[in-house]
Amino acid sequence: MNFVYQANNQRVVFAAGARSRTGEELDRLGVSRAMIITTPSQADTAASFARLIGDRASIVYPGAQMYTPTNVTEGALAAVSSVKADGILVIGGGTAIGLSKAIAFRTDLPQLVIPTTFAGSEMTPILEEVERGVKKTQRSPKVLPETVIYDPELVAGLPLRVVGPSAMTAMAHAIDALCAVDANPISSLLAEEAIRALRRALPRLLAGPNEAAWADALCGAWLAGTCLGTVAMGIHHKICYALGGAFDLSHADVHCTLLPYTAAFNQNAAPKAVQRVARALEGDDVPSALYDMMLEVETQPSLKALGLTRAALERAADLAMKNPCGSSSQVTREEILQILFAAYEGKRP
Repeated sequence: MNFVYQANNQRVVFAAGARSRTGEELDRLGVSRAMIITTPSQADTAASFARLIGDRASIVYPGAQMYTPTNVTEGALAAVSSVKADGILVIGGGTAIGLSKAIAFRTDLPQLVIPTTFAGSEMTPILEEVERGVKKTQRSPKVLPETVIYDPELVAGLPLRVVGPSAMTAMAHAIDALCAVDANPISSLLAEEAIRALRRALPRLLAGPNEAAWADALCGAWLAGTCLGTVAMGIHHKICYALGGAFDLSHADVHCTLLPYTAAFNQNAAPKAVQRVARALEGDDVPSALYDMMLEVETQPSLKALGLTRAALERAADLAMKNPCGSSSQVTREEILQILFAAYEGKRP
């Protein structure tokens, strides 16, 4: 064996009803004036947390935008200064978490994150920002949230059109972690268990209210984010980030739609890793299994249905090639285009 494993230092609280501990966890971080960051759609939920933590709330800031545009961050930093916030409380998914990370990167303020989706970005030291239509990604321990509270009751209200793509995004995190060139025994074990938990949970989530399924899916998302945060980024994420940043597409929909096709690529690039994915999915044909799952949850099951043109794929390939990915083989522009064209047509891989 030959590997490097860098553990991330985070506190995780996982329980139904765990949101009641928010004030206690803020106190543990020494936060007395929390800026509550969220998106417009989660503003009412964030307001309920403001009432829950009382005087510890300095402002509810529902201004987070997808892919963390730098101009949005600049406005949020002005709000941080105006209310003299000494910490950040995040209510939401990857969009809200992204803005919090961007603020923490620039201020070193402590973060308490309470996820309401299966994004998993709360567990990674990765900051993604968009400036002038170009997505930039960097790693820094400064952006890693100090504490995360997972409360399955908070994801129970997700609409079904969000549940499936969000869960598939978490699965994409785990599969990319398994296929990473610097995968290690710990990250691979976590990734495999994440895939297994998400596979168990997804049919039950789509069938109707199920408390155990919500907990399984949220736990799977936590594990997937944890393992992704300790390895290099793979081809799947490189392409998704290029598409999302350039064309303002839904983060979850892009991950969900692209996953069967990047899995097909990884069958040749990382065959042993894909064998582990197959074991976790309890099937032999991983791309086909993921394709069937994608069709079940995605209302726009191709890049064409998401509104892209074939010309846009050329630009996306150029953007994806700007940063080398952490796959186990050197990826060419032609290979990226083959993945993109297959996802554009939306046929079984």
